[in-house]
Amino acid sequence: MSDLSLTLSRSSSQGATRGRGLILDPLLIGIMLSILLLGLVMVASASISIATHDGDDPFSYVKAQGALALGGLFLAAILCALPTPVLQKFASPLLAIACVLLLLVLIPGVGHEVNGSRRWLRLAGVNLQVSEVARVFVLCWVADYAVRREKELRSSFSGLWKPLGLLCAFSGLMIVEPDFGAATVLFAAGFGLLFLAGARLRWVMVCVLMACALFGLLLVSASYRMRRLTSFIDPWEHAFGSGFQLTQSLIAIGRGEWFGVGLGESVQKLLYLPEAHTDFLFAVLAEELGLMGVLLVLGLFLALVWRVFFVARLASEAGLKFASYLAAGFGMWVGIQALINIGVNMGVLPTKGLTLPFMSYGRSSLLVTLAWFGIVLRVYHEARVSVRGSASASK
Repeated sequence: MSDLSLTLSRSSSQGATRGRGLILDPLLIGIMLSILLLGLVMVASASISIATHDGDDPFSYVKAQGALALGGLFLAAILCALPTPVLQKFASPLLAIACVLLLLVLIPGVGHEVNGSRRWLRLAGVNLQVSEVARVFVLCWVADYAVRREKELRSSFSGLWKPLGLLCAFSGLMIVEPDFGAATVLFAAGFGLLFLAGARLRWVMVCVLMACALFGLLLVSASYRMRRLTSFIDPWEHAFGSGFQLTQSLIAIGRGEWFGVGLGESVQKLLYLPEAHTDFLFAVLAEELGLMGVLLVLGLFLALVWRVFFVARLASEAGLKFASYLAAGFGMWVGIQALINIGVNMGVLPTKGLTLPFMSYGRSSLLVTLAWFGIVLRVYHEARVSVRGSASASK
C-alpha cells in the first residue's frame, strides 16, 4: 500500500510540474542574450564600411544578423521542447547524416566553394556550412556512446580508442574541405567529453601526445598552413603578405587602449582589416571599447561556460547522464571556439577562420549555436523536474 501511495505521489508531482510548463534558467538566458545583443551592436558597427563599399544598405549585415538571431531563437524554442531521450534515440542516425553531409560537400558541383574552401551546401538559395551541423550531431553521438559504453570507457583503452577513431575520421573530413578550425574544435570538445565521462588519465595523456603529433603532421603537410604558422610567429615580417590580417588586428587592439576610441569610431574596419564583421569582430570591439570592453566580453563568455557546466552538473546529480554530457559538450564547444577566436585576434594562435560564438556575423554558426543553446535549456528543465520529482517522492 505504501508503494502504491509513493507511486501516485510521484506521478502527481511530475504531472503538476509538467503542467506549469518549461522551467527555464533566467541567468543562463540573460548571459546569452547579453552576448547576442552586444554582438548585434558590434556587427552593425563593423559592417557599415563593407556594406557601403559593396553598394548595399549600410545596415544590411546587421539586419540579416538580426533575422538570423530570431530564426536561431525559434530553433532554440523548438529544441527546448524536445525531450533529450529523443536525441539519444536518434544519435546514430544523426551521426550518419553528419557523415553524408561532410561527404556531399566534398563533391565538385555539389559543395559550394568560397575563397578556396568547399564547406557549404547551397539549399534553397542559402549556404549551409555543414561542419557546424555535423559537429553537433557527432558530439550527440559521443554523449550517447559515453552512456552506452560507460563501463568499457572507464575500464579499457579500446573503450576510449573507438570514439577517438571516429572523431579523427570526422575531423579528417573537415580538414579536407579544408576547415582546420572546425576540426580542432570538434576533436577537442569530443575528447574533453570522453575525459569527463571517465576515461582514465594515463590513456588520455597517451592520446593527447598522439593527437599533438598528428596535428603537427597536418600543419607541415600543407603549405598554406605553414604560411599561417610562420606569419603568426612574426606577422610583422609578412605585414603586407600572409601576416596582413593579423597585423591589422593587432593595430586595432592596440589603438583601443583602456576605454577604446568610441563606438563606431574604429579606423581598422574601414576596409583595412579583412573579415572585420566575422572572424575579426573581436579586434574591432577591442579598438572601439578598449580593455574594458575586452574584459566585459571575456567575463560574459566565462559566465556562460560556468553556467552551462552548472547545468551539466545539475543533470548529472539528477541521474541524467546523456543530458549532462550534451550540456557539457556545448560548454566545451563554445568555450574552446571563443578562446581560439580571441587568441587568433590577439596573435596568440594561428589564424583558424572561426567565428566568435553568438557575436560574429555568420549564418550557419549563429543558427546552430542558438539551436544547441535550446537543448541546454531543455537539459536544465529536465534536471529541475527530476530533482523536484525526487524530492516530492521522498516526502
